[in-house]
Amino acid sequence: MLVHSRKAKWAVWALFLLLFVPLFALPLLVVLGASFATNWSSVLPSGLTAANYQAATRGEALQALTTSLVTAVTASLLALAAGTWAALAAAALGKRHRKVMDALFVLPVAVPSVVVGLAILVAFSQPPMLLNGTRWIVIIAHTVLVTAFAHQSVSAAITRLDPAYEQAAASLGARPAHVLFRVKLPLLLPSLTAAAGLCFALSMGELSATMMLYPPDWTPLPVLIYASTDRGALFTGSAIAVVLMAATLLVLFAVSRIRTRASYR
Repeated sequence: MLVHSRKAKWAVWALFLLLFVPLFALPLLVVLGASFATNWSSVLPSGLTAANYQAATRGEALQALTTSLVTAVTASLLALAAGTWAALAAAALGKRHRKVMDALFVLPVAVPSVVVGLAILVAFSQPPMLLNGTRWIVIIAHTVLVTAFAHQSVSAAITRLDPAYEQAAASLGARPAHVLFRVKLPLLLPSLTAAAGLCFALSMGELSATMMLYPPDWTPLPVLIYASTDRGALFTGSAIAVVLMAATLLVLFAVSRIRTRASYR
């Protein structure tokens, strides 16, 4: 911390708690409390029960969780592959062309996600790419929305790489493909895992574009949470939201362990 005096440190911590508790911690605690309740008519919830979690981990909710996990993992891998390829290609371009490529990849996050959903719906509702009503149109939408974050993360990591490693490998007779897969990508592995984790978390919580595209047999968990709360089942929806947060955090924890090992190597 850049603050050295004790009073200033206490002031910074007090400001942090003043902003963190009401803006971040309290809403999450409210959702957690509601997930165990059957009624909330006073300051604290009442009628504590675990029945909400039974509904949140069975039947339709369990299928929606599986759908979200498959969608997020697939979209993250596709986004990581596309973003990494584009970042590596942009590194070999001139400054002006690199800015154009960066702008193209950032464009999907510069406009509302509902616009991206509408664009994908229009683009893939006609032959020869008729994907409307299939799971792939949802996966494509998530991929488009999160690729920008993978591209930016990998691009920033490439600029920090020491070119001496590549030059040394090339001077020893290594082919460009060998340099890429045995030197450059291993050095980028911590950034790749971080980008994959970010893409996964964003995909797990995506709702706006998904609402326009999802077929009845491919309902992600955020859509089910919205449907539950819209029907007035707030406590069941809260339990499903806690399950969504827990699943996302578990995957991110696993990715962070991979990233830590990659950084150590």
